[in-house]
Amino acid sequence: MRRVLITGCPGAGKSTAARRLSEITGLPLIHLDLHYWKPGWVRPESAEWRETVRELTAQPSWIMDGNYGGTLDLRLAAADTLIHLDFSTFVCASRVLRRAFSGLGNVRPGEFVDGCPERLDWPFFRFVLTYRQRSRARDLERMQGFRGSVHRFETPNQLELFLERTGSDAPPSPAVLPAGEPGSR
Repeated sequence: MRRVLITGCPGAGKSTAARRLSEITGLPLIHLDLHYWKPGWVRPESAEWRETVRELTAQPSWIMDGNYGGTLDLRLAAADTLIHLDFSTFVCASRVLRRAFSGLGNVRPGEFVDGCPERLDWPFFRFVLTYRQRSRARDLERMQGFRGSVHRFETPNQLELFLERTGSDAPPSPAVLPAGEPGSR
């Protein structure tokens, strides 16, 4: 487990799982949201984004969280481990609402750039509500040919057990460098 990709519906807890797994394993953490969004919630051009993902996936080791279906092919080709958080719509929607209301107007440090405060907009929430009907089958089809180790969890409890087991099997993690230090990500 050197290149771990964590996918799933928004609100499933990809960033939290990635952060915890990074702490357990000592692998560098890459939040795709931090690299995707520009201040003011501006999207990059498609070609620019694919190049960014190519550069990120070229690193020797990582834990990468995020959806971004347009680059899933690149990430799957580079990963050796896939963690798919296949949680219910209720779990994801309730987590999105809780996150939005508890952090409204604040930027999640380390996950988004300054200028991208927490918000809840209808198109995003509608995507969460319809993910299982509109996007899940497409994502599962894309994941089908993945040749690495696959871990699919349907409940937060299943994920929690996996993280606990991984933590008990993992060697002590090396010190994490603060952001901006040489070698940090």
